[in-house]
Amino acid sequence: MNKYSVSTLGPCSTPSPLSSSTFVDNSDGVLVHNTIKEHKNFEGSTPPSFELAGPREKLFFNPEETTAAIVTCGGLCPGLNDVIRGVTMVLWYRYKIRRILGMRYGYQGFIPSYGHTPLELTPSFVEGIHQKGGSILGSSRGSQPVPETVDYLEANNINILFALGGDGTQRGSLEIAEEIEKRNLPISVIGIPKTIDNDIKMVDRTFGFETAVEMSQTPIKCAHQEAKASFRGIGLVKLMGRDSGFIAANATLASSDVNILLTPEVPLSLENLYHMIDQRLKNSSHVVIVVAEGAGQEYFELDGAQDASGNKKFGDIGTFLKGSITEHFENKGEPVRLIYIDPSYIIRSAPANANDSRYCFQLAEHAVHAAMAGRTKMLISFWGGHYVHIPIEGAIKDRKKIDPSGLLWQSVLDNTGQDSL
Repeated sequence: MNKYSVSTLGPCSTPSPLSSSTFVDNSDGVLVHNTIKEHKNFEGSTPPSFELAGPREKLFFNPEETTAAIVTCGGLCPGLNDVIRGVTMVLWYRYKIRRILGMRYGYQGFIPSYGHTPLELTPSFVEGIHQKGGSILGSSRGSQPVPETVDYLEANNINILFALGGDGTQRGSLEIAEEIEKRNLPISVIGIPKTIDNDIKMVDRTFGFETAVEMSQTPIKCAHQEAKASFRGIGLVKLMGRDSGFIAANATLASSDVNILLTPEVPLSLENLYHMIDQRLKNSSHVVIVVAEGAGQEYFELDGAQDASGNKKFGDIGTFLKGSITEHFENKGEPVRLIYIDPSYIIRSAPANANDSRYCFQLAEHAVHAAMAGRTKMLISFWGGHYVHIPIEGAIKDRKKIDPSGLLWQSVLDNTGQDSL
């Protein structure tokens, strides 16, 4: 098995109940690399590919005997309810599965001592939930004992687990799948990648990201108007992005009101930042700065502290910059008026926009098709214009980040006119 292959539970022998001419051949795939330069490395051999997602003619699970469970973990993100609804609708109407469990409060829902009773999901129950933000199942951070989780799956005759979450959630789902494998249990674990930061490897775009970029425009616009209305006004907006600045970069490109962008991928020099602000104020009397939450962490000493998900704790770069910029110019005898806006929780808890909502349903749909065909230890991804299956192990090895020497960052520099930090 190569690093792009996904695991299966075994041979598929049950005819699909789908009356469809859209069955996908298991041998069909989507190329991992799509440029001529990259393909030159594979001359004389077959270029690597991902398995194409879609319904299969033969299934591993008999729908009449199948129970599925859905869990949402980690921070909130636009589109969670859309995915829950999508999985439920496809299981119910396409495969006639009648036992669908919604696990409460993340992986806690599998641990009996928490006392979280699962929800019985039906089309009538999930009707309209896509119009709401958050998750009807609730969420939590942090791992739970894997053996107890698998005990729960086995005791409750759960055949399929759909895990909606980001890097930490998918690490957990892989551990669950590996424990299932050790016990030789026929249980499928399918991940649906959820991270508002869009930082999962081998995934072109995670759901909720587009909504976050769209919703960031109002805070940036307000910061711009406030700064412009003041002499030596500074608008500072903090957006999501712990390790990767994709939201901040794309929000900056969409706005074109931003003059300085700070992201985790580009080291922050306060002296250079002060100089850029000073030059902008001399030329235009106002400046707008967007900062991703993971930028400038070199200015904090947190001694390796971790949050409940096992992620490194971050210092609050927004309030830090608010204080340091204000202090710097006061010390120079050139006071500024700084307006600071942090819309993070407003964005995270919002319902998905139209395109994200559509995307969520199709991710959910393909996750169900993959599970019914016995795929496991995998994520549904959108790659090169196609929905594909990717191995969880490969997706969580590293974070997807902006390349400071790449075209996206160059677009940012061209749009803002800022100097290199």
